[in-house]
Amino acid sequence: MVDILILGHGPAGVSAALYGLRAGLEVQLVGKDVGALAKAHKIENYFGLEKPLTGAELAEVGKKQAIALGAQIVDDEVTDLMFDGFGFVATGLNGTYRGKVCVMATGAARKKTPLPGMAEMEGHGVSYCAVCDAFFYRKKNVAVLGSGEYALHEATELLSVVNSVTLLTNGAELTAAFPESVKIETRKITGLKGAGQFEGVKFDDGLDANFDGMFVAMGSANATDLALKAGAAFDDGKLVLDKDFQTTVPGLFAAGDCTGGTLQVAVAVGEGAIAGLAAIKYLREHRE
Repeated sequence: MVDILILGHGPAGVSAALYGLRAGLEVQLVGKDVGALAKAHKIENYFGLEKPLTGAELAEVGKKQAIALGAQIVDDEVTDLMFDGFGFVATGLNGTYRGKVCVMATGAARKKTPLPGMAEMEGHGVSYCAVCDAFFYRKKNVAVLGSGEYALHEATELLSVVNSVTLLTNGAELTAAFPESVKIETRKITGLKGAGQFEGVKFDDGLDANFDGMFVAMGSANATDLALKAGAAFDDGKLVLDKDFQTTVPGLFAAGDCTGGTLQVAVAVGEGAIAGLAAIKYLREHRE
């Protein structure tokens, strides 16, 4: 278990890591990529650049800086995050990572168009965490909304508990190999069935299907998904954070685009610094 586990190795994550490393702490960064920054063709509005850099170049400079100070950087897609009583446990496609405190710096959440009625049924048959809620669907028939590795992870978690799992791709192409025990349904969804309690989905051909529950796992797990799994609170759809960018879960911080602020490298670096310093302070105050 490292001292500070950082999810994401973009500007916010690396900034938080630099402060932790300079404080003599063991820091590990785990992330799939550097997100939107990699698509930036030329960056000219960032302090200290003698000449413009591409987003990918700037990200690489930051990662090399962290590695030079002793950071562990792992390329992996994290699908789950939980607190096990001793620290935070992040589960990735390739491994499990543990930290005494955790900083989420996974970038902005991908825009997910909610299905009609989905928001009203969250917690009433619609879930975002298979590990958390599979128990409530023992021997029942459930659906997973998604088409990639994240959806595969959720479906795999459910298979040993529920009666059946149906993957709802909502018209998207499959980007992962699902086991034969998972039924694949590719029709587009027009809405959900149920009055206050999820009962199934409606398809664009006028037909429908009944399910006892649905687990949402579109795209990759982002900070919102991971924060929900860890038990952090939200207000009007936004992650609740204090002045130190700590969530309502003690020791769990967030920084960068995932906080919903101004989507700029300078802001991400600043938030990462604040979260990194707060994580150091938290660790020092909670040493046994």
